[in-house]
Amino acid sequence: MDDRQEIVICLGSSCFSRGNRICMGIIDQFLKENKLEDKFFFHGSRCFDKCEKGPILKVGDQIFEGVKPDDIVKLLKQSLQIK
Repeated sequence: MDDRQEIVICLGSSCFSRGNRICMGIIDQFLKENKLEDKFFFHGSRCFDKCEKGPILKVGDQIFEGVKPDDIVKLLKQSLQIK
């Protein structure tokens, strides 16, 4: 069984075209640079049915709306409690 915490990025067309395409790479790089791949399971999902509030990112049980590539590292540090 996988005990890693989930990080899920919406890959629906609206979220993807509004920034999650870029966020996907930033999150992947962040996890690698901080050696967190064994603690977090990062993957995509089709849709969270919140297209008008996207781009959407889910970290654990928390859903973030209107995620922007410039804010993603700060958001990850805060939600993952990393300094």
